[in-house]
Amino acid sequence: MKRIVVLGVLIVAGLLSLVVAAQQPADAPKVIDVTKLKDNLFVLRGGGGNTAVFVTADGVTVVDAKNPGWGQPILNKIKELTDKPVLRLINTHTHGDHVSGNVEFPATIDIVTQENTKANMEKMVSPSGFPPATSNIFTQNNGRGVPKRTFMDRMTIGNGNDRVDLFYFGRAHTNGDAWVLFPALRVMHAGDVFSGKNIPLLDANNGGSGVAMPDTLQKAYDTVTDVDFIITGHSTEMTRADLKEYADFNRDFLNDVRTAKSAGRSVDDVASTWKIPEKYRGYAAPAPARLKSNVQVVYDELNVAPRR
Repeated sequence: MKRIVVLGVLIVAGLLSLVVAAQQPADAPKVIDVTKLKDNLFVLRGGGGNTAVFVTADGVTVVDAKNPGWGQPILNKIKELTDKPVLRLINTHTHGDHVSGNVEFPATIDIVTQENTKANMEKMVSPSGFPPATSNIFTQNNGRGVPKRTFMDRMTIGNGNDRVDLFYFGRAHTNGDAWVLFPALRVMHAGDVFSGKNIPLLDANNGGSGVAMPDTLQKAYDTVTDVDFIITGHSTEMTRADLKEYADFNRDFLNDVRTAKSAGRSVDDVASTWKIPEKYRGYAAPAPARLKSNVQVVYDELNVAPRR
């Protein structure tokens, strides 16, 4: 039971990271905790989404850069882990708690995203269920931190033990969720397409889809088989079995909402009565606003006639 409580706390903390960052004073201490997964792979927690640091023969590849003001603390922490230079930064998706630190990284590094994420970062529209954005951190910094390279479905960077494979399996959390695989280490970073054992943020404002999400998760599970651990967006590391369970969880949610809509139930009714099924014991209880937003996203999608 203790593990369940801790997991729930981690997930809720992650979902609130954007709000908390906005409320913290600029001079508040920025504490980063380090988890060593492999001799050359670390996870940096705190200040937003989980950041991966992959140390290779030539330099460092970083995955995600947290909230505004956290880019330099990430770089400072990396210097404690290795004296090798940071070569590139990969962003898993567009949300501010994963990309805002980009602007503090050296302008010379390579920044890579899925091509839809680049388009989303150029606009920086607030996620579904959040207040409208009033600024764009990349515009404020004269375009610094925006991606220099993009991919559509797959990209490979490096080779041998230093290889990184990037995948896009379809719409889910957003329309640009990148899965970052370190093949030699059998570890993958999923970002917020698998943020933890919780109801996801379905961000229709940035192309996300509650209807497509279960299939996207299943495709990731079916395609990438040589993985022992998955770095989540905001929680602890998970396994392939956890990913399969999460795909099933999202499919069950979609089916429940589809059935409710077919029965003529309102969004408010579904959002006020839906509970996490008993078979998913240990999943974090959904925040009411998040649950209602997700139900609305699915209802809106089901109202649209399928494309031919």
